Amino acid sequence: MSDRTAVVTPTTVLRNTVRAFRGRVVGGTVLLCSHQAGEALVPVLVGVVIDEAIATGDVTALIGWLLVLALDFVWLSYSYRFGARLVLHADLHADARIRLDVARRLLDQRGGAEAGRLPGGITSVAVADAKRVAVVNFWIPTGLAALAAVVVAAISLLRISVPLGLLILLGTPPLLWLVQLVGRPLERRSGAEQERAARAAGTAGDLVSGIRVLKGIGAERAAADRYARTSGTALSATLRATRAEAGFLGTVELANGLFLAVIAFVGGGLALSGSITVGGLVAAVGLAQFLIGPLQTTGLAGARLAQARASAGRLAELLDSPPAVGPGRGTPAASASEGAGPVGGLDVRDLRHGTLDGLNLDVGAGQMLGIVAADPADASALAACLAREVEPGGGRIAVDGSALEDLTPDDARGRVLVAAHDSHLFTGTLLDNVLAGRPRNDDTTNHGTGNDHTETAMRAARADQAADTLPQGRDTEVASRGSSLSGGQRQRVALARALAADPPVLVLHDPTTAVDAVTEAEIAAGIRAMRGGRTTVLLTTSPALLGVTDRVVVLSSGRLHADGTHESLMDDPGYRSVVTG
Repeated sequence: MSDRTAVVTPTTVLRNTVRAFRGRVVGGTVLLCSHQAGEALVPVLVGVVIDEAIATGDVTALIGWLLVLALDFVWLSYSYRFGARLVLHADLHADARIRLDVARRLLDQRGGAEAGRLPGGITSVAVADAKRVAVVNFWIPTGLAALAAVVVAAISLLRISVPLGLLILLGTPPLLWLVQLVGRPLERRSGAEQERAARAAGTAGDLVSGIRVLKGIGAERAAADRYARTSGTALSATLRATRAEAGFLGTVELANGLFLAVIAFVGGGLALSGSITVGGLVAAVGLAQFLIGPLQTTGLAGARLAQARASAGRLAELLDSPPAVGPGRGTPAASASEGAGPVGGLDVRDLRHGTLDGLNLDVGAGQMLGIVAADPADASALAACLAREVEPGGGRIAVDGSALEDLTPDDARGRVLVAAHDSHLFTGTLLDNVLAGRPRNDDTTNHGTGNDHTETAMRAARADQAADTLPQGRDTEVASRGSSLSGGQRQRVALARALAADPPVLVLHDPTTAVDAVTEAEIAAGIRAMRGGRTTVLLTTSPALLGVTDRVVVLSSGRLHADGTHESLMDDPGYRSVVTG
């Protein structure tokens, strides 16, 4: 996405939704208005047939007016067919467009859209709210067509009787004002309903993804109680919104019924006094009955538009989320692969973020560095800065002389790859997940075996061992977020993916917390062998991993506390307690 140049508001979301498909919306509106006009003319033509043909006994006039009535039915039928097709296309395509806008914002390299939102909440915005906004392309033409029907009916009644026509012309605006007035509570409660439903969905998604952990620690009951409370809140909000909608539609129905009763009463009185003909009375009664549909449609359109405004607010909030990091301010230095010597030199100066308080750190190109943090928050804060997920509160990080803040986020992450300890897997085969990390210039298409580099990465991470225990080996389908695998299997596949990417600087954050000691030692040796000559940072307290590093630094209170080899630092009781405790 390009830099943010304008604020996204609910009005902007609604306006852009209509504007993007204005051709179809306008065309559909014209055809649906034509359809409603044809529908309104049916009782008028029936009245004409009675007055001009049946009352006079004129067979020729009867045939002629019946042909006119038939042509009216043909016209209104085809108008509806093609008009509905246009507005439905505009509705469905707008739904897809909004979802793509949400996806583009979430995938923006600068991040920020997911901050403070559960996955289920984001899904709710991308699905339910997108649909409620997109449907304005259906309800705006439909509502305008209903108004057109009211206008045609009013004009027709003016021709039959001025009092009846004026009654509709003067009575419709207050009726529409009432519809808008009673629709405001629905708009407010609709927004609350969607918000609480999103929270419930997010909580449910978190419970499903973490079900193994919950069972392991015996927290199923507490998790179920938490979801029950969240779901109960969502249910209460939904019931309030439903009651608001029922009250809204009931009020509209009552107002419509009273309005039509007044029309029928006045028309009947005019017929008894002889002010209108029998055909005019039939037409007036028919128009009064016909008007029930357009007036109901007007009320329903008002309800749907009220819901759309509430959903547009939630969409605007997500789309207008501030980026987590900047776009990059300068031209990067030469690519790491273009240098003649070792690459991946990492320089951290006076870094401040979270618990980090002026951290200074040098990592030589090609060096394997272990970082031990007495406070896990220090490691998480450093990983977030290296991954360009946040803008540090101060300081500078540079790779091979290029400051990360001067690079685009994509280029920065191409040079420094941070594999988080909770990396997610995707749906697809186990091998597909590993191949997702291969370098961009790797055009390997043989997914059945993978290339030598991928195989080496799988062996180094012992993902090949994990694959051998699965029913279809490397071709075993992996469920969303890797939920079909054990914790150790997920970690090994995620590590193989990171190793297969082969970046100039690879940062591994606790990559072996879910594997046994023997496998961990094998993985440590595999990482050392595969990353020889490539800069690697291990954020860990694992003795097996620290034992294969060239150097270890210790962080305390957000600063560099100690520096040496793993063997030399083991003489420090504080260090020893952290890595062996």
